[in-house]
Amino acid sequence: MSTFLGMPAAPPRSPYGTGNLRGDRKFPEAAHDELRNEQLRDNLGRATRTIRTKRLHVTGELPDWEALRDSGSAVKTDTMNRLPELLEQLERKVTEHGGTVHWARDGVEANEIVTRLVRAAGSSDVIKVKSMATQEIGLNEHLEAAGITPYETDLAELIVQLADDKPSHILVPAIHRNRDEIRQIFLDEIPGVDPDLDNVPAHLAAAARAYLREKFMTTKVAVSGANFGIAETGTLAVVESEGNGRMCLTLPDTLITVMGIEKVLPRYQDLEVFLQLLPRSSTGERMNPYTSMWTGVTPGDGPQDFHLVLLDNGRTAALADTIGREALNCIRCSACLNVCPVYERAGGHAYGSTYPGPIGAVLTPQLAGMDAAKNDPNSSLPYASSLCGACFDACPVKIDIPSMLVELRHQHTEQAGTTAEKLAMKAAAGVMAKPRLFTAAQKTVALGRIVGGRDGTISRLPTPLSGWSDSRDTAAPPKQSFRTWLASAEGAETMRAAAEEGARRAAEGPEEDQ
Repeated sequence: MSTFLGMPAAPPRSPYGTGNLRGDRKFPEAAHDELRNEQLRDNLGRATRTIRTKRLHVTGELPDWEALRDSGSAVKTDTMNRLPELLEQLERKVTEHGGTVHWARDGVEANEIVTRLVRAAGSSDVIKVKSMATQEIGLNEHLEAAGITPYETDLAELIVQLADDKPSHILVPAIHRNRDEIRQIFLDEIPGVDPDLDNVPAHLAAAARAYLREKFMTTKVAVSGANFGIAETGTLAVVESEGNGRMCLTLPDTLITVMGIEKVLPRYQDLEVFLQLLPRSSTGERMNPYTSMWTGVTPGDGPQDFHLVLLDNGRTAALADTIGREALNCIRCSACLNVCPVYERAGGHAYGSTYPGPIGAVLTPQLAGMDAAKNDPNSSLPYASSLCGACFDACPVKIDIPSMLVELRHQHTEQAGTTAEKLAMKAAAGVMAKPRLFTAAQKTVALGRIVGGRDGTISRLPTPLSGWSDSRDTAAPPKQSFRTWLASAEGAETMRAAAEEGARRAAEGPEEDQ
């Protein structure tokens, strides 16, 4: 077993070190641009509403849904508490069944391992099953730089790849594209496609199937992720809806699986819980159409050369955080994205990471790190939330995302040191502690009415308050403060009348129910 477990991930050593875990811009800037895209908002709104409706229907069918959520949470928590021993057991079982286990400290090592294995198999092409882990480390980009062509076989991933685009959703990577856009992408990018192709979903799927069929039959190496890895037996599991994964997992001679170390489960029996939680939470289905499981190598059946790459890439650093480690319980169902009002309006690209939405806002800073520096895109992700709590209610393993976001905001504030906000709060505390200063401050603030518009709002504040007014208006101060009004004859009379009314009601006693 590698000695990296329990140690912080090594610093990246190449452009692919953090892969797709660090965006180019902060969330507010990216979201500002995405909000202008009306087509994007329409696509997202329609898709997320559909998935939410389906999910509520199928989860409502189960009288023990909350008990299943409790069980899933308990299993994942137990897994994180025993992660080193479970990974060692998984390695032992995979090896016993003819597989080879590799340990990758970060994305650099994982990419190098996969590239070496593909070359050793004598192939210049690979077919890929949809995998968040390989997106996270930027495997496709690394393979292409090494002269190896990766072919995504999941329909949505294929659309994204052909369009030279980026995924915007954990489960439905092309959720931001509509049928007309997909049709045009296929016409432009798939060789030999029927020029009369229309936007009927079945026809689009048939065009993709014809394009991929040759790849399935001729490519010797496949790369996959894994939804679950069972320590007890060494079994790996992939769940999917199209059957492309089954083709990749059974036809090639060599199979390379890249799995985040948090995907391990203690027992085979634990799948009973997660194979009910995952499809209902992700696609609103009672079960996955395709559930593929394999244990090492079976002579004469399926790939005869199997490699499992266990990826850390910041996970042990997250595991060491007593609060942040809960993010590792995520089973990548995307339920939190589908209920998040921020995601539905801004879209996945605004997060600048493989993992968008609420879980991405906590997981990405955990995996890639979060610097308090102004130019660090990840430092803004914990603020990409309204803290409404809908994500917590939807999570099948009950990850308390809102509390984690608050904690990450606290960590960011502490790292930032002295800021304008902290100085402002300190100054306010000093003023409020002295009545005369507080009274004088109130009179000064009243001058703000001068810059208020006709509608009684202030739309632009000077630095350092401009950050507030960039995204919201401020009500202009009233003509007189409450203290000034209270000291006036009108205020005194109003308070006297209120006191007399209160005394009268107290003397009469409580009113009887009518």
